Amino acid sequence: MEKFWQFKNSDEKETELIFNGPISDETWWGDEITPAMFRDELSKVKGNLTVWLNSPGGDCFSASQIYTMLRNHKGKITVKIDGIAASAASVVAMAGDETLISPTGMIMIHNPMTIAWGNKSDMEKAINELEEVKESIINAYVRKTTLSREEISRLMDEETWMNAEKALQLGFVDGILFDDKKAETSPAPEPEEETSKPEKEPENIQLMTFSVSRSRDSFMQKVSAHTDGVPIEQLEKRLNLLKY
Repeated sequence: MEKFWQFKNSDEKETELIFNGPISDETWWGDEITPAMFRDELSKVKGNLTVWLNSPGGDCFSASQIYTMLRNHKGKITVKIDGIAASAASVVAMAGDETLISPTGMIMIHNPMTIAWGNKSDMEKAINELEEVKESIINAYVRKTTLSREEISRLMDEETWMNAEKALQLGFVDGILFDDKKAETSPAPEPEEETSKPEKEPENIQLMTFSVSRSRDSFMQKVSAHTDGVPIEQLEKRLNLLKY
């Protein structure tokens, strides 16, 4: 498995950790080498750590271990979302003692997914496991935001995309990068009363993971909805021409 992180600019005062891309293409659960390698590299870091985060998500258990390791680090953790922190990557973002986001950055949260097969009892067990995984993810969001478990659960059910201002209003970040002064933000909107539950399309689910491909497809669909019906294929070609 290729490393999806890189430590750089290390000194006694501060080190940078770069997360760029999926957090584990599949899973490092059961892989003794990858988490041990990350833990070993992190243990060599002394002082404060700045985490640059740009990831569409990945494996839940990888994100959980990374979150725990970062929270356990002896030094201030500053997370800076310079692109996107979607799905499992949003859990890593919650590890920051201070979490900041680029004005053009995005956060997305949604429900975990898994692959399951077998009889009725097996399916019920898989559902229960997914519910427990979701609750564990909510634990990280609750500790960072001022939102209730019920509010966060609803946001996950609805697959919520947040720009920098919305993420700040809801408490998922502590500030916006490059702001010379803190902008006045309006309080988070009160949750609307549910009148009827919209029908949801069936989902393809993967091993205890936030789907990277689903995050990308969902984003492309949202973009195409505001471009006068331009086909997604054409939008993808245009996006591929954009370079940072």
